[in-house]
Amino acid sequence: MGNALPVLTRWLPAVLVLTLAGCGEVRQRSDAAADVAVGMLTAVAARDGARACEMLAPGTRSELEDSADQGCEQAILDQGLPAPGQVTGSDVYGQWAQVRLPGDTLFLAVFPEGWRVVAAGCEPRTDRPYDCTVQGD
Repeated sequence: MGNALPVLTRWLPAVLVLTLAGCGEVRQRSDAAADVAVGMLTAVAARDGARACEMLAPGTRSELEDSADQGCEQAILDQGLPAPGQVTGSDVYGQWAQVRLPGDTLFLAVFPEGWRVVAAGCEPRTDRPYDCTVQGD
């Protein structure tokens, strides 16, 4: 046990730095997901359907186009999504994120090009999954 203390004091700073860096990474990822969520709603509010569609996951974009029988750029504007607001919460779960704003919850996933919105216009339901206006397969 006499040699344990020097080993612990030598490695403890490295462990603390790695732990704190991990927390910082989660916060950065959470902030990045929130930025995309707010950016997509901001584009919709500005009637910039092309920009909003750039922030959708590929499957979500396809599902929106198929269900609306029109291009994504117009279909996303017709969904009645709420105006962006202050982020009230953002949680990252591996490659998935949930971003909460007043009146909306968005779900995102990481793709090679970054965070993309998988579902938007989502409202919680008691003991059931969220009900989302825009969602992919």
